[in-house]
Amino acid sequence: MHASAYLTLAALGLLACSQQPTETATATGAPQTRTVQQPTSAPFPETFETGSKGAYDDADEPLATGTWHFQDALIGSSPQDHAHGQRTARLRNQGRITMRFDAKAGVRRISISAAAYGSDGPSTWELWLSRDGGRTYARTGLPVTTSGPKLVPHVFAGVANEPIRLEIRKTSGPKTRLDIDDIVLETAAGPAAVQPKGAGGYFENRDLPQPAPTDPPAQVPAGSGTGTAQDPNDSNLALGNPSGATSDPNNASNYLLVHPEFSIGYNAARGIPTWVSWHLDKADLGQAPRQNNFRPDAALPRQFYQVTAASYARSGFDKGHNCPSADRTADLDANSNTFLMTNMVPQAPHNNQQTWAHLEEYGRSQIQRGQEIYVVMGCYGRGGTGSSGFAQTLDQGRVTVPARIWKIMVILPDGTNDLQRIATDPAVRVLAIDTPNDNTTVNPDWRQYLTSVDKIEAATGLDLLSALPRDAQSRLQKLVDSGRAE
Repeated sequence: MHASAYLTLAALGLLACSQQPTETATATGAPQTRTVQQPTSAPFPETFETGSKGAYDDADEPLATGTWHFQDALIGSSPQDHAHGQRTARLRNQGRITMRFDAKAGVRRISISAAAYGSDGPSTWELWLSRDGGRTYARTGLPVTTSGPKLVPHVFAGVANEPIRLEIRKTSGPKTRLDIDDIVLETAAGPAAVQPKGAGGYFENRDLPQPAPTDPPAQVPAGSGTGTAQDPNDSNLALGNPSGATSDPNNASNYLLVHPEFSIGYNAARGIPTWVSWHLDKADLGQAPRQNNFRPDAALPRQFYQVTAASYARSGFDKGHNCPSADRTADLDANSNTFLMTNMVPQAPHNNQQTWAHLEEYGRSQIQRGQEIYVVMGCYGRGGTGSSGFAQTLDQGRVTVPARIWKIMVILPDGTNDLQRIATDPAVRVLAIDTPNDNTTVNPDWRQYLTSVDKIEAATGLDLLSALPRDAQSRLQKLVDSGRAE
């Protein structure tokens, strides 16, 4: 079913005419009249089906989700516009479309479909997010280059702890036009809702003297685990997207995979993830048995090489989980998904079965003490030593053996409003380790490898804990944990 089935509104209102009718949205170019009235908002997705803005002049446009500002952009409905329904947003030059309202806190995933207009050449565009009611924006993810007539969805991480608004910016210049359609904002409970007027929504940016207040975090059912209600902040990417990974298949060395159990920054050239990020609390732990069904990840683009269990056969390296099987025992499906090969790295057996196993058990013991944990794990370098000796790659060069394997665990009492607590509570722990992927030298005691987030960033080039305020990020990244619970 097309996403427009979600929509229930049409724009109403007052007469307006274009001041710059250099190009219209329809094939005929006939002048249009339209009405402008603040709509009652509907949940996402935004499909532009209710819009009627027919020229590129700067103006606000009432749509189903709320009012959007169009700058060098219009609602396209010509045969050259590529839309899933009848209409799409079309941007030219360095056009922008901007939400004039906030989506409520809890957005975990943002999907935006894009195509080139008609037979135009490629366009580059970026997604920018505001957390302060539209006063300031920051780019999320990397620039996306769109070519061809097929609408392709691109996935970005949300900001679960705060209301947000989006701005899509075309950056590639004047000779191509870009179609944008089906903007989907998702929370743990389903499509994102719009912040009510007076609570952060429907403001002109210049009319905002103070930051928009936020609603208290809503709670949703915990699922089939043994824990209590889940905070929407419990997003696998709540701490940020360390490499700015995107879901653009052309971005093969930094491709974003979003699974319910974890999120991945995948490097197809190395055949392993650069990082994997997930959240752990009691709701994730139950009685589901280990599935052991190692298999390729069907969510990868078809042009990416599919690593299989056979890629590791007789290599002397374990198929080392990033997100552990034992961190996802609430149900069979969750455990099964930890055996996707995109969640694996070639890991020295002593590292995997001793050092890393002890660290993972320590993390789960903290959950039993009433804590919750945000985890980011990754690897870097090239060449490790397994039970059969040193190797740089497996599977005829398709799978890189990393030299080092690291993990960051942000540990705090189970609760709500997590990012604020991480930023302000002195009791929050940030545990970071960086281990050699070497079967002959690795120590079974993970505490021997305690380090700081700053040092891991310096080694990897990643931006870790980026969702936190800068001062908190800077302070926490310097810490070296004792490795022992107080």
